[in-house]
Amino acid sequence: MLFGSISYLNLLPFQVFLKRYIKNNAAKMSFRYKRAVPSQINKALKRKEVNAAFISSITSSRCKCTDLGIIAHKKVYSVLLLEGKNESDPASATSNQLAKVLELEGKVLIGDKALKYYLDGGKGIDLAEAWYKKTGLPFVFARLCYNKHDKAIQRLAKQFAQSKVRIPQYILKREAKKRGITPKQLTWYLEHIHYKMDDKAKKSLKLFLKKSKKL
Repeated sequence: MLFGSISYLNLLPFQVFLKRYIKNNAAKMSFRYKRAVPSQINKALKRKEVNAAFISSITSSRCKCTDLGIIAHKKVYSVLLLEGKNESDPASATSNQLAKVLELEGKVLIGDKALKYYLDGGKGIDLAEAWYKKTGLPFVFARLCYNKHDKAIQRLAKQFAQSKVRIPQYILKREAKKRGITPKQLTWYLEHIHYKMDDKAKKSLKLFLKKSKKL
């Protein structure tokens, strides 16, 4: 199985879980990885260059998906709209579309670089918070979808949803250092990321896709 992986901190708990999951399963030798930014992973899944991945929610409607996502309740701190002329983030798909749905203008900044910008005192509109203020709903940025190995992916997703992943300190320190932040800041950030698609998240995604079609 070839698994697509977004190289952002918001998926660190899942990446830690996945390594343990593979280690404890007989099928571990069949797993391989392809790391890239969201917009590239979207294309890779569509072309079947990977079999499963967290893909941008805006592109997930025609895919087979699990009930796992990358979800923010109110603020997310890593998807920002900066003051200035309209400019999309080439790494994004959903966030660029979210700015349009919200009728907001500015420069879209996503991922670890957006989080670092915020932690360094940068100012901008948190797009997840803007969505919440308008709808009262959480926002779904990505979903775990697949094109093969249906039962295996659904089983993996269910187990992750039921797990409480603890990230070892050495991983926290290593990943924080790569981004120029502290382990404490990384832990704080991950407290704002949720993965299980509940009824509110599903309602929110449906509304976002509906609004997107009207643009």
